[in-house]
Amino acid sequence: MSDGNTAQDSIKNEDLVEYGIEDTPEFSKALPLGVQHLLAMFLSTVALPLVIASAIGLGNSDTTYIVQMALLVAGVATLVQVYQIGPIGARLPIVMGTSAIFVSPLISVGTEFGLAAIFGAVIIAAPIEVLIGYVFDDIERLFPPLVTGIVVMLVGLTLIPIALQYSAGTPGTDTFGSLRNLGLAALVFAVALGVNQLFDGFMRSAAVLVAVIIGYLAAIPLGLLDLSAVGSAAWFSFPRPLAYGLSFEPSAILIIGFAYIITSMETIGDISGTTESVGRQPRTEETQGGLVADGVMSAVAGIFNAFPNTSFSQNVGLISFTGVASRSVVGIAGVFLIVLGLVPKVAAVVSAMPNPVLGGAGVVLFGMIISIGLRMIAQGATLTQRNLTIIAVSLVIGVGVEWRSDALAQLPSEAQVLATSGLIMGGVTALVLNAVLPENGDSGTPSVMGDPIAEDDD
Repeated sequence: MSDGNTAQDSIKNEDLVEYGIEDTPEFSKALPLGVQHLLAMFLSTVALPLVIASAIGLGNSDTTYIVQMALLVAGVATLVQVYQIGPIGARLPIVMGTSAIFVSPLISVGTEFGLAAIFGAVIIAAPIEVLIGYVFDDIERLFPPLVTGIVVMLVGLTLIPIALQYSAGTPGTDTFGSLRNLGLAALVFAVALGVNQLFDGFMRSAAVLVAVIIGYLAAIPLGLLDLSAVGSAAWFSFPRPLAYGLSFEPSAILIIGFAYIITSMETIGDISGTTESVGRQPRTEETQGGLVADGVMSAVAGIFNAFPNTSFSQNVGLISFTGVASRSVVGIAGVFLIVLGLVPKVAAVVSAMPNPVLGGAGVVLFGMIISIGLRMIAQGATLTQRNLTIIAVSLVIGVGVEWRSDALAQLPSEAQVLATSGLIMGGVTALVLNAVLPENGDSGTPSVMGDPIAEDDD
């Protein structure tokens, strides 16, 4: 694109911005705008820790505490991104929270080694993302949209069984797979789909949250909502660092380290999308500061019994829609997250979410992850025979080892953790094939013209 076109696009974008990054709306306007950011990302902030906690078999009290810490750390990390501490932070309107990219790896590690190994790996591997912030220009070519899109698709594909399991209820109980459970999950799914298709703007972005609220209400007459733990939960409590201890497993560190590499690509995209909403490209110090904040705050999250934090893509879409890119508005959302994270009763209410409600929401959330990965590939890579081969082989290997891990049961236990991770096996396959297969004049970069299904030159 020429400089003239870029300038014209910048002017158009600026015309759509109501509040720029450094603008500070009056408090009466900033407060509801901050709450809007909170609502847009609240469900993802709590749902993913819930999925992880349930999958590795945590009890109610531990699950409540994990959710509480997820809210607290997300709030602190958001403020660090917004206001910056030294080189840590992008000074951009970025909301932070647990990324879906970490869900499957953390479940694998937690199931095999327990919570202490999760937090140990989260802390030890976090500097990887800090390092990427400083060397990204040198390694960017290793992660074209073809590779990152495949990995994002694998995130959603490997989570499908979890969503379906939760939709059916609790495994091992008499009601697992009952029409009551499946009906409630179907209701949540249908409402999310309906709101997403019939409404525009904020309602569309909050479709899954609306569906979950309706699912909560519908669970009451069905006898599926147990709020007994809410009464015993405290109104206020301080975090307890390293409450579950630390352990360091090499295979666990490798899995989480790879997830940090992939999520750093997601963060770079979110930073670009945020600055694009105000008509400019991100500055080097903004990208570096954002990645450093991701890594540092993920290590802090591990210390305070929370899962890794990264930028939320939902927030980028909300900024583009509303034209509100003010850092101070997003800072208000961060303060609300901190307050909620200090109130265990809020976490207890969230943790009481019936499995079918979480399952119905998960079908939508995880399905959207697959479609996002597909869009990344479609927009960033030509579908040549070479690239289609990389997609096919990577997805088959990634999904295969994740869904039929018993096929690798004869491997040593340490190797099993790596070999049965669909994200690791599929992602590494995509990386290696993209690096070694000849391009024959085709590349993983977008083409301006030409048949979308192209044949090799020779």
